[in-house]
Amino acid sequence: MASSTWWQSLFSPSKTLHCLKEYAFKTKGMVMKSSRDDKALTSLKEMENVIGYKFKKKFLLQQAFTHSSYQGAESYERLEYVGDSILNFLISKQQFYMYPNLPPGSLTALRAANVDTEKLARVAVKYNFHKYLRHENPTLSKQIRVFTRALEKYPFHSYGLIDAPKTLADIVESTIGAIYVDSNSSIDATWEVAKILLEPMITPDMLQQNPVRKLNELCHKKKLKIRFRDKWSKQGVYEVLTGDQLIGRGEYKAKKEIAMNRAAEDACNNILNTMDDKNRITETGE
Repeated sequence: MASSTWWQSLFSPSKTLHCLKEYAFKTKGMVMKSSRDDKALTSLKEMENVIGYKFKKKFLLQQAFTHSSYQGAESYERLEYVGDSILNFLISKQQFYMYPNLPPGSLTALRAANVDTEKLARVAVKYNFHKYLRHENPTLSKQIRVFTRALEKYPFHSYGLIDAPKTLADIVESTIGAIYVDSNSSIDATWEVAKILLEPMITPDMLQQNPVRKLNELCHKKKLKIRFRDKWSKQGVYEVLTGDQLIGRGEYKAKKEIAMNRAAEDACNNILNTMDDKNRITETGE
């Protein structure tokens, strides 16, 4: 009972409203200055239509799409902090009731897959959030373009095979945070938007393992001894070998972990394809 009272008081509308008034007063001058720009106002209206929520305090939505590199305006970082916590709570609540027989470990893995950087970055691209992002970072623009192109090759969650810009995930979380604050801490109003943005949700049947873990389990099952060869520092490459035989290769110069994941995924596919070929030969008697 005590913990329930604490939780309710933590998110009480009266406390949130008081904090919001102070927050609005501090940021009003800075935000209203940029809001005079017709293009900015049009973007706000477009974003409201995209997410299906009308903001009472427009500056919250504008802030939710303001990167720290953008001069003269407060960034989304505080809203992202709130949105991250609220989103984890919302997904935990939804999964708890939807999957009554799943143990805590499975629920944790499922929640992680539904709110990880790649999942949320995909949401941002799906709803064109990146087109409304205010920033002054050329490198970020390039990262977003590369990620958007990669989605054509990996239409579904890749579990570590592509490099999702954290900023894209951040603006989804900051949007959730902005709605939560604007709605006076309404869990229901926030969930109405979040559940639509996150569709389709990853279900237990869809959940996959990280490629390296998947490879290790496959090799343990098939009694194969493998090793990774690290060529990343010079070539941006990882290789997987069994004995002296190369069975997998992955390349990604920007991030070591992704190169390793791609090598593991390639090795898994090659092992499974070899097994399929052997099974066909056995069945046909060739």
